[in-house]
Amino acid sequence: MKNNVVALIVGILFAIGLGVSGMTKPEKVFGFLDIFGKWDASLIFVMLGAILVHLIAYRFIIRLKSPLFSKLWHLPTKKEITWSLILGSFIFGVGWALAGYCPGPALTSLASFQMRPLLFFVSLIFGMLTFRLIDRKLNLKR
Repeated sequence: MKNNVVALIVGILFAIGLGVSGMTKPEKVFGFLDIFGKWDASLIFVMLGAILVHLIAYRFIIRLKSPLFSKLWHLPTKKEITWSLILGSFIFGVGWALAGYCPGPALTSLASFQMRPLLFFVSLIFGMLTFRLIDRKLNLKR
């Protein structure tokens, strides 16, 4: 139960941060990506702020013997850069540039009851399900 409460609080805090920073506005994202036009560099500060908070917090948190609300740490173990990582990152970036949303801001933007974030989110789910289906088919042939 306490894990769910903490997850809810963190999710609400994240959503507020996305809203305050403008990450839920596709126009803001397009302005950031338009480096040869009317470039809006403000999202750099959002990203740098997030990276700075993570760098500082991670150093303190990782020293704990275990997480506060779990028995085990759940940290990534892979360290190599693979073609699937590169391709996935590329697809993510292209989707972000075309739609103006990435998954977190899209989910937060659903609260606006507008069609654009809903269409993006439905497309996101469809793409994930399609990938799962294709991946299963490819793995069966190996």
